[in-house]
Amino acid sequence: MSTKLVEAEWIWKDGSFIAWGDARVHLLSLAVQFGSSVFEGIRCYDTPRGPAVFRLPEHIRRLHDSCKIYRMEMGCTQEEMIEACRATVVKNDLKDCYIRPMVLRGYGSAGLNPAGSPVETYVAAWPWGTYLGDGALEQGVDCCVSSWNRAHPNTFPVQSKAGGHYVNAQLIKMEALANGYAEGIALGTSGLVSEGSGQNIFLVRDGVVITPFLDGTSLPGITRHAVLQIARDLGYTVREQDVPRESLYVVDEIFFTGTASEVTPVRSVDRVPVGAGKAGPVTLEIQRRFMSIVKGEGEDTHGWLTYVND
Repeated sequence: MSTKLVEAEWIWKDGSFIAWGDARVHLLSLAVQFGSSVFEGIRCYDTPRGPAVFRLPEHIRRLHDSCKIYRMEMGCTQEEMIEACRATVVKNDLKDCYIRPMVLRGYGSAGLNPAGSPVETYVAAWPWGTYLGDGALEQGVDCCVSSWNRAHPNTFPVQSKAGGHYVNAQLIKMEALANGYAEGIALGTSGLVSEGSGQNIFLVRDGVVITPFLDGTSLPGITRHAVLQIARDLGYTVREQDVPRESLYVVDEIFFTGTASEVTPVRSVDRVPVGAGKAGPVTLEIQRRFMSIVKGEGEDTHGWLTYVND
């Protein structure tokens, strides 16, 4: 499972394009020293009408919210950032790709007070395939419950998608890979299921689609929100509720959702098969509907696609 970047040619920075290799920050920038950055991960899909970005305005609004929480000025309006994302896809002649807007504190301040550091805004985009490896969407992945918990609410503002928060996610991911799993599942400080290292989690029991409450330990995922709507559209009963760890071993199906993960089935947790030990029917039905929308094959009834060339 490789996550090596496939370089594009251009990156948008503060209103103009620079060469990919020129997108650099100083060693002593606050983004490097203290993780003082916020970002989004957004997918663009090749459709019959050309490249289309999934829920672009919602992602940019969350980026703006992340900046506000961390008292950072984005340097452009949300509408300008939306256009920067579209322009970056066009400039690099991309179709299926991943878009990474970032706002970070640069070089200037010597300590934790960021007042002397400029705020820099970037948009990068590059081709990126299935996040959890070839066959993950069809066959599912093997996961473990991580020994690393998510932080207590009011420790880190988890509604902000900030770079520094993801050192915890890296620990969860690295531990899972070291132990032979594709992904880890984190518990919150209460011992209840929170999310994966970088994705939300859903369970299915007796045809009911279940996901943990947004309890201050997990990111309010934009794909999570879409999947809740898709499940309702398909006629499923949907519940947000507390999820004890042991539920992971006795439900019929589990799947992850996220921009990178899309809708990825989970076939085992801690070597215990989930249901029949393969992607389940409810998961696959939701996945098919999701993929048909984002690829422009099914009707986009909720207006989730922004066409790059419109």
